[in-house]
Amino acid sequence: MSDTLTATRLDAADREALLDSATPIVIVGHVDHGKSTLIGRLLYDTDNLQDGKVAQIVESSKKRGLAVEWSFLLDSLQIERDQGVTVDSTRIPFRMGNRQFVIVDAPGHRQFLRNMITGAADAEAAVLVVDANEGAQEQTRRHAMLLRLIGIRHIIVLLNKADLLNFDEQKIKAVEASVTDLLAQLGLTPSLFVPASARDGDNIASRSERSPWYTGPILTEALAAVPSGNTRAALPFRMPVQDVYRFEDVRYVAGRVERGTVRVGDTLQIGTQGSTARVKEIARWHAAERPEAEAGESIALVLEPDVIPARGDLLFLPHEAPEKAARIHAHIFWLRQEPLRAGESFRLRLATAEHQVTVASIDSVMRLDDLTEQKAEEVGPEGFAQVTLVAGEAIQFDPFAPGTSDGRGVLVDRNQRIVGGAPLLGPATLDGKHAIHPSGGELDAQERARSKGHAARVVWLTGLSGAGKSTIARLAEKKLFARGIDTCLLDGDTLRMGLCSDLGFTEADRHENVRRAAEVAKILAHTGQVVIVALISPLAADRALARKIIGTEFDEVFVDTSLGTCEQRDAKGLYQAARAGKIENFTGISAPYEAPTKPDLHIQADKATPEQNADALVNHVLNAIH
Repeated sequence: MSDTLTATRLDAADREALLDSATPIVIVGHVDHGKSTLIGRLLYDTDNLQDGKVAQIVESSKKRGLAVEWSFLLDSLQIERDQGVTVDSTRIPFRMGNRQFVIVDAPGHRQFLRNMITGAADAEAAVLVVDANEGAQEQTRRHAMLLRLIGIRHIIVLLNKADLLNFDEQKIKAVEASVTDLLAQLGLTPSLFVPASARDGDNIASRSERSPWYTGPILTEALAAVPSGNTRAALPFRMPVQDVYRFEDVRYVAGRVERGTVRVGDTLQIGTQGSTARVKEIARWHAAERPEAEAGESIALVLEPDVIPARGDLLFLPHEAPEKAARIHAHIFWLRQEPLRAGESFRLRLATAEHQVTVASIDSVMRLDDLTEQKAEEVGPEGFAQVTLVAGEAIQFDPFAPGTSDGRGVLVDRNQRIVGGAPLLGPATLDGKHAIHPSGGELDAQERARSKGHAARVVWLTGLSGAGKSTIARLAEKKLFARGIDTCLLDGDTLRMGLCSDLGFTEADRHENVRRAAEVAKILAHTGQVVIVALISPLAADRALARKIIGTEFDEVFVDTSLGTCEQRDAKGLYQAARAGKIENFTGISAPYEAPTKPDLHIQADKATPEQNADALVNHVLNAIH
């Protein structure tokens, strides 16, 4: 083993810490071509095994009457040992010298291809394992197509089991030529071919005496030459929000920097909310503090003002915004056993976000035998195609690009099973123009105001459950209508029974509930109405989103009622059930309520009757619309 490639033994803490900063390398290939054996041998030869692992492998192999089986290192599931196939994608921290990697052992059996899509999604390079004795097989071709679809540019082909050919140069060169031709048809150019025996260690971490004719890099040297992912740091900043945590009154926005660099003091835009916040602090785990973070790092941001992004929100610099479209052109690799047809709907997982999408059209399907594209009504199992996806809301994304994580999505069915890989290519167009063109009617706001005798307005009542929002809103609606004001009420419970019946009470679902209510209120306000919205809307960031959607016609009204009073009014027993742990995410008990700090109207509901509170709301509206 050369000095430059000497690896250091990793303890458990090191292995965990390396996951974020390492270069991911995916190992793919046809079943039984030796992927897991290769990785086990590689870890052993470079001293990356934990103490006692070799003894465990030897013992496990003896029990099965086998020689030393390096694959047992990876095949931790009993089903894998019994059936001899890798089921899931295994991620293993791995170090050579000063270089850190994550090895991804992706499954080769055709029924486990969906695991490969997720396992290989962030890889910088791939090792395509081909049995030199068998040559390229069906899954070799499919895996090569997937490497193209995922966008991996650096491919090392390991011609494994070359010992079965006695390392005969002419025979191995013939296999190399056939694999080269196959990859060329897919537009892929391998960086290197390495003849090897993973079982015996030939050309893995030390040069084999059985192939003196081979003078190229051995596998460890080839891995050391893989370009690092630090080129992503030069791209515009992107960080999908993984989660939001609160410790000692400080809110941390956690996520992985997918590309670019963020610094303390930067102003970031938060997803489709459009709100902005300054980076006050960059927090890390098990790492030295630094005032900046770049692609590949998992961090937590402290933002000011204290806005609350939702899981899936994309953070970026306002002047470097991603694409935003509701109609998107995408590649797809179809995994379900039933064909895909236009009109089917799925969840699109894109980084940490999920969006409901419908396949609007199947634009072309690729034939694997001759790699031509043709029109078709459906996409068969394990088929490749280009489709148009339509979402109910604009999706923010960066178009798919090889060598980055941009645009790499997967489609998930109602049972949460991955049914397809779906790299997003860009906004779909019709006749050279974007397919969606929002437009208003012929009447403007001034004409409607002249006709009705008043301007439009949205008054957004927020407060705890039982605060009296709906009571005040209903009384105010009657009083305004009696004065000739065209008004309507959007009540939270009513919305939950219809428009938002598919939503729960997680933070993400509450966010979507507010967004839908705001969009409906905006449409009604555009018709010239005064819209009264009565919605708990507990988070300040969600109410800020509602204000952004609706615009200058928005007023935030805080119906301020003490928690004790709300519990006394609780005819449905909701608070009691929440305190007993029977209701999760209940505002004021097991979920936070962030009271407005500067509402447009503050109704201290405990200090007046519902009639008086309604009068205060009516007076506020009349002053605003006249």
